[in-house]
Amino acid sequence: MRISLITVCRNVAPVIAESLDSVLAQSHPDIELIVIDGASTDGTVEILERYRCAPGKRGIDILVSEPDKGIYDAMNKGLARATGDIIGFVNAGDLLMTKDTIAQVVAAFQRSHAEAVYGDIIMVDEKDIYRVHRTWLSGTYHRENFRKGWMPPHVGTFIRKSVYDRYGHFNTDLRIGADYEILLRFLYKQQVPTIHLREVLVRFRLGGMSNGNLKLILRANREVRRSWGLNGLKAPPLLVTRKLWSKVMQFFH
Repeated sequence: MRISLITVCRNVAPVIAESLDSVLAQSHPDIELIVIDGASTDGTVEILERYRCAPGKRGIDILVSEPDKGIYDAMNKGLARATGDIIGFVNAGDLLMTKDTIAQVVAAFQRSHAEAVYGDIIMVDEKDIYRVHRTWLSGTYHRENFRKGWMPPHVGTFIRKSVYDRYGHFNTDLRIGADYEILLRFLYKQQVPTIHLREVLVRFRLGGMSNGNLKLILRANREVRRSWGLNGLKAPPLLVTRKLWSKVMQFFH
């Protein structure tokens, strides 16, 4: 079973190598690594070129470096090029938890009828990946949890390519919340068969768009509510409050 891992990046020279190393160290033998770079100017492209796939050597299978219209546009570029049975995203700076992480994900697909598999993640300091700030324990899948502000961690969620082919890619009208919208669309609206893998899959560096300042957090929450309307759904009362509370609880796991 082939899995496509997509990394989108721009000006991430200090951290990109360790993210790629965590992918290339995986024990699963059939991984397609796709990197979509947003025309970096800080040396990132030169690092990426050193990781290009060569005969007898694992590396980047598809590398694109060009201007884009934002992170979700870049992700869609990756999706358009992916050929794997399963698709996952590895953010620049993030690390797959162990060398067997992808093998565990593939095994979960193989022993079930799931079209989406998600796990847990730990959120670490931007400068010290061994300093854990929050733990996102996703819990057993229950579709109705979306109505309580829950979602699985996007970086810890792996989805069959056939799901993207049927139901579409990221909505680029959303600037921060398109990862929430696509999971709401797939798992809640379309009721894609989904299971939880009780493993920490990703070491996630804090500092992303929706984890930034108050203005960005408020915008992300507006886009969460908007996501329900875009899917012809009515957002539950107190949705944003419950979503914020779920983040607070991550500090106590």
